[in-house]
Amino acid sequence: MLLEGSCHCGAVRFSVESPHPYPYQRCYCSICRKTAGGGGYAINLSGLAETLQVEGAKHQGIYHAVIDGQKSSGERHFCKQCASALWVFDPGWPELVHPFASAIDTELPVPPERVHLLLDSKAAWVEVETKQGDQCFAGYPEESIAEWHQRRGLETP
Repeated sequence: MLLEGSCHCGAVRFSVESPHPYPYQRCYCSICRKTAGGGGYAINLSGLAETLQVEGAKHQGIYHAVIDGQKSSGERHFCKQCASALWVFDPGWPELVHPFASAIDTELPVPPERVHLLLDSKAAWVEVETKQGDQCFAGYPEESIAEWHQRRGLETP
């Protein structure tokens, strides 16, 4: 599925092919919450890095979070004009890019269930709203975004 996205001010626009477009994973880590969250979590999708096309790259900034005193290899791309979080790229997984669902303009499919992850770093004021079938994890689940989609027959061409 072709995902098209943009920042709030429109200075950065992008597209990426995603065989795994369901926004099912809610991340409650402090990095996502503070850089891209609303409601206390952020939702990452998965796309094929080789298909990423960007317009307005001169307006794009990159933030490397510091985790346990070490600068992360993960690149959190954002708009330098309006500060919208756009996507995460990590050279440890060079074939993938993870756009934030909040930056996607394409209508996304509604997931049949959700996964709430990194609840061990959730802010105290955040209420985790689960529905029947949702799963909750203190850390990362073992199942990848691709595996979650495959197990449910939800991959898109």
